[in-house]
Amino acid sequence: MNPAHLSIFMNRDHMKDLRRYLTFKYIQYLILPSPNIIITLLGLFASLYVMVILTLPSVSRKSTSVFINNIAQADILVGCTIFSAMTQGIISSERSSFFQSTLRENFLTANFHISSLLLSCVSLEAFLITFLPVETRHFRTVRYARVASQIIWMAIIIECFLYQLECFKDVGISYLDIHRQVLLLLNFCFGATKVLKSLIYPIGLLLRIFNVYLFYKIYFRAGNS
Repeated sequence: MNPAHLSIFMNRDHMKDLRRYLTFKYIQYLILPSPNIIITLLGLFASLYVMVILTLPSVSRKSTSVFINNIAQADILVGCTIFSAMTQGIISSERSSFFQSTLRENFLTANFHISSLLLSCVSLEAFLITFLPVETRHFRTVRYARVASQIIWMAIIIECFLYQLECFKDVGISYLDIHRQVLLLLNFCFGATKVLKSLIYPIGLLLRIFNVYLFYKIYFRAGNS
């Protein structure tokens, strides 16, 4: 890219690119019924492009940009999954291979859940801007967007950590020299994981309904204005 093209790229309005990116991500995570390898790879490359865009000084630093940046960063987990799959053959141990396979699944789960929740935050923000722009201005800030994003990341990391602990469920851990309180904690984690897995589907369904409702209200508000 020559200097003239670089200057044009840096200074042009990138809002259309960000809107297209959000539309693509809504389709990827909230419309398509299951992950698709082609869509996943396209989403990864789109996220890399968006992360470059968000570093440009011409892009507005608003709360929506914070959510979009975190959605793009969540696709790093897809890159970790690809790297783990490429190094699968290096590890010959059956248990280590199972651990790595579970880790890849958890990377994809974390990517899906983080992105879905962040997209719901974007939808909610668009709804508040449309219907309550003045009343909600004080907490539609970059600071609160960062706090919300951090809470989402922490919650999903804990979720996937619990999923990863299941790798040790059938190790015969009771025969190891482990303190009784640690065993009780592990058993509690296994029970919490079982409950959590039973809640994932209804929570995902509610998120889809929530987003559809918000866009329905925004669409008809825009049509009547």
